[in-house]
Formats: sequence, structure tokens, C-alpha cells
Amino acid sequence: CESKITFLDGEKGILRYAGYPIAQLAQQSSFVEVMWLLLHQELPSAGQLEQFTHDVTYHTMLHEDLKRLFSSLPKAGHPMAVCAAAVGALSTYYQKVGPSTPEQQWSDAIRLLAKMPTIAAYSYKHSIGQPFMYPRNDLSYAGNLLYMMFGTPCEQYEPNPVMARALDLLLILHADHEQNCSTSTVRTVGSSGANLFASVSAGISALWGPLHGGGNQAVIEMLISIRDGKRSAREFMDL
Repeated sequence: CESKITFLDGEKGILRYAGYPIAQLAQQSSFVEVMWLLLHQELPSAGQLEQFTHDVTYHTMLHEDLKRLFSSLPKAGHPMAVCAAAVGALSTYYQKVGPSTPEQQWSDAIRLLAKMPTIAAYSYKHSIGQPFMYPRNDLSYAGNLLYMMFGTPCEQYEPNPVMARALDLLLILHADHEQNCSTSTVRTVGSSGANLFASVSAGISALWGPLHGGGNQAVIEMLISIRDGKRSAREFMDL
């Protein structure tokens, strides 16, 4: 099975979304623009990007009742397990009656893209015992995630624009990696007619595995060990 959305050749360092080299997108586009590209296989017009940005921005809040889901989970729970549970729970808030339509699928896609940063931030805040921060509509996609992750009600927090841009680039680079394990899982579950949230929840569980997205966790653990002085960067390079 081949992907018509992404081409990836890791050995040659090639990654293209809808034919666009990743270096070009990283230099000239935002993550929100790349979202549209992956959904439509073409870059948006100025008007389309403005409307899409508005729609994503104004669907970032989670239902207040969903907060109880986070509080019911152990603080030491793995973030991927929390994420899968929260995304799966969204299917109970956005249930559809009858066959799914393209319009409904688009609305669900907007909601999921908008609420993922909020879910990630709420998972982190719960794990450290801090209050949840509501999203801010005046911030960028990445800036809003930083605000919800690291802001507190006690003092004003403004995301560092350099860090926000770095996070935006990180999201662009990880947005799609061809027909991999988690992508195949979402397609398999979705082929049964399951809604988008249930399908993506299953994909998150597949991504959790150490042979797939778990590799990113290993990188974070490596960086932490370097920061804490347990091992040097040279030691990892020599492995």
C-alpha cells in the first residue's frame, strides 16, 4: 500500500508532502498551512488559510465535563494512554446519527486538529498537579500549546516566539510519515465505519509502541540524560 500524500526515504533524507520538499515547507509554511496541505494535497489560498486558521482556533476548547476524565486517571499515567483515552472520549461528545457525510467528516477533522494541543496540555498539567489553562484565541497554534503547557493562573505568561517557531517546525516535520503502523491502524478501524475520533484513538495506541512513535520518547529520554549529566552527547554519538 502506497501513500499518495507523503513520500519518505529515510536513508536518502527525503520527505515530501504532496510533492513539496519538507525543507521548503519548514522554511516557508506554518503547521496550520501544512495541515491543509495534507488534507487536500494542495496548499491553501490566502482566503482558505485565513478561514481554516479561524476554524481551528475557535474549536480548541474541550467540553467542561471532559476534565473529569483527566482527573480520574493516575498522574503517572503514560501521556499516550491519556491521549488515546481523551480522543476516544471525544466520540461520545460528537456522535452522529446515520451515515457519515463529507461535511461531518470535515467538522470532525477541524475539531480534532483544534483540540489535540488542549488534550496534550491538560494531560501534562494533570501529571504535575497544576490547574488547566484555557486556550487563547489570540495565539498561534504552537504558541497556544506552549501557553497551555507552561502558563499558570498566578502570573502572565507569553510564549517565547523562538520556542513557538521551533515547536511549529517540529510539528511540521512529524505531521505525516507515509503508510506506517499508526496510519494503517486508523485506516483499518475507519474502514469499519467507526467515527474519526475512535479511529484516531486506535492509531494513537499503535503510535505508542516502542518500535514506532516510542522512538521519539527514547530521544527525549536521551536529551534529559544529557541535560542531567548522566551521559554525554559524545557517548550517544559513539553508540
